[in-house]
Amino acid sequence: MTRPAAPRRIAASWLRALPKAELHLHLEGTVSPETLVELSQRHDDEGLTLTEARSLYHYTDFTGFLLAFKAVSERLRTPEDYELITFRMLERLAAQGVVHAEAYVSVGVVYYWRRIEFESLFHGMEAARVRAEQQFGITLYWIFDAVRHFGPEEAARVFRKAAELRPAFPSILGIGIGGDERRAGAEPFRELFQEAQDAGLRLTAHAGETMGPESIWAALNIGAERIGHGLSAQLDADLMEVLAERQIPLEICITSNLRTGCCPTLEEHPVRRYFDAGLMVTLNSDDPAMFESDLQDEYRLAHDSFGFTGEHLRELAANSIEASFLPATRKVALLHQIEQVK
Repeated sequence: MTRPAAPRRIAASWLRALPKAELHLHLEGTVSPETLVELSQRHDDEGLTLTEARSLYHYTDFTGFLLAFKAVSERLRTPEDYELITFRMLERLAAQGVVHAEAYVSVGVVYYWRRIEFESLFHGMEAARVRAEQQFGITLYWIFDAVRHFGPEEAARVFRKAAELRPAFPSILGIGIGGDERRAGAEPFRELFQEAQDAGLRLTAHAGETMGPESIWAALNIGAERIGHGLSAQLDADLMEVLAERQIPLEICITSNLRTGCCPTLEEHPVRRYFDAGLMVTLNSDDPAMFESDLQDEYRLAHDSFGFTGEHLRELAANSIEASFLPATRKVALLHQIEQVK
């Protein structure tokens, strides 16, 4: 791909001032090595050193990333642990000019790997969400994520727990399927997605990260309203046309795709091609602590490496608000704020 010439460099202060939403963010993936050491000292017989913790965050492929994600998840055991990591996540987001986030939490991992109930842990997350909103003004919705390769039966527990808790906790807005799409497609989750939609939950799906366009088609066919990654859509002209016509939001995570090896080189990443083709592109950090790139870094990368101008970045920020599950009145207010940034 021939990249456009780099535009005039954007000031970091301008990027921070630009109101943005983060729509593809895994709570567990925001845990820094330093926080992991703190968690390990709470729970392990012999706590991890910082060097040992940092070594867990180095991997060469998607399987290695999943193992690192598991290592972090295993050390999240109490409501206090979840409160700690949620507050730190929101504090860092607010410092980047993020005004709203919709974060995945791997409820499927809690149920399947650890076989414990989730409610008490969620109370810790909610306490941090409320405190951060009061302190920083940032809002947060939760997306309960099922691990697709654990199967539909386990996903049903996750989705039904979201529906059960939502009346008491309106911050629970949606459900999704993550995990290894090489081992499980979307079709087996069709009935569960319909059940979740009937319960008032919004629908998302990781697709086209490690598999081809057929994975994205399958996610759309079961009702996914947003597509996580969508990296392989570029291989199917018909799919590109459908995504553009229907303005299906794509949760693009450039650095993540490089660090997991899903995209071999920066030059091959389709983010600019998607944008120029009129697709609804949003930028996201996915697992910022594990990929050493936060949302502001992703905007900077788009600018420096793909030739996105300031006005392009403003459009990407507006896309993130429009693609969110926020109510229309809040969207209008935030879009107006984006227009006011000089």
